[in-house]
Amino acid sequence: MTTAASAAARQPSSQDITEACTAALAAHEGAEGPLLPVLHEVQSRLGYLPQAAYPILAQALNITAAEVHGVASFYHDFRDLPAGRHVLKICRAEACQAVGGRDLEAAAKALFGLEWHETTPDGALTLEPVYCLGLCACGPAALLDGAPMGRVTLETLERIKSEVQS
Repeated sequence: MTTAASAAARQPSSQDITEACTAALAAHEGAEGPLLPVLHEVQSRLGYLPQAAYPILAQALNITAAEVHGVASFYHDFRDLPAGRHVLKICRAEACQAVGGRDLEAAAKALFGLEWHETTPDGALTLEPVYCLGLCACGPAALLDGAPMGRVTLETLERIKSEVQS
């Protein structure tokens, strides 16, 4: 699981945060309703959305930091802690559940020693739920670092574990 020490080891500096915010804001200058694309850009640059970015973005966009936080916490793809080097998302939609998705979830949690949204202590892998990948005919489905995987089994998870640990 993500610990304060492992997350702190991957924290960007305040200068990094300011630079990421400035670049994201510049990339979307003049756009209507730029908050979502700006948040995506900041997360892309830093790997997550540090709370220290909220007041910077809020001031530049003429909104409150609470509004920035509200949007960032509403959408599940935004992170408030750094993710691992690899991110495994397992589909929790009904079609995947019907073909063993719940067993796959339990196996993944046990194999990696994680709950949802946690990261291994070495920072290798973050485990996240996702709701429908559109791979219903190939369930249970998952994404590893954005790459779709169908008919995922315990053996698939074991292979992932050995790959991310190397």
